[in-house]
Amino acid sequence: MPSVFIRTSGCNLRCVWCDTPYTSWTPEGKKWSVGEILAEVAKYPSRHIVVTGGEPFLAAEIEELTAGIKPLGSHITIETAATLFKPVACDLVSMSPKLANSTPWRRAKGKFAKMHETARLNFEVMQQFIDTYDYQLKFVVDHREDFDEIEEILGRLENVDRSRVLIMGQGKTRRELRDKTKWIIEACKEYGFGYTPRLHIELFGNRRGT
Repeated sequence: MPSVFIRTSGCNLRCVWCDTPYTSWTPEGKKWSVGEILAEVAKYPSRHIVVTGGEPFLAAEIEELTAGIKPLGSHITIETAATLFKPVACDLVSMSPKLANSTPWRRAKGKFAKMHETARLNFEVMQQFIDTYDYQLKFVVDHREDFDEIEEILGRLENVDRSRVLIMGQGKTRRELRDKTKWIIEACKEYGFGYTPRLHIELFGNRRGT
């Protein structure tokens, strides 16, 4: 679905395999006012807006931004690691809770590992999103054992619709993703989860602006 992406910079996690390090490990970007963002969004014909990051719920004016987008008649998706909650205008919260495979035990000499491991799962926030919004749960898997952790996470949440659980392979290249696709799909069939490809990688490669 053609969508306008609004990418916020800054993240409270440090996933070892992060494919947007310019919003987390080494955050950068241009400062935009809410008014400037809304004016830019209005230039595009698509009425699907995706607010992503980094972690969008760190943005001080995320509530004002989403409230400003909604009158445009747009469908708003917010992509989040579900560690923070704010009441926003949103049609779909796409939660991506981080599994143990994301913890940077060696990267940067493990400087951020303890912080990341402590913060990566916030069950209270996840439950609040589940109870308040239309949602999906999207997990990035790297190993077969990751499915066991996913089951543990789902077991600690209430009223989860398993048809809203999506699995995405960890990979930044077409080859990495291709090597994992078959066993991930078979595991999804076994557990009753949906599978989602990384379509932007398949179409454009791992580059900014896609």
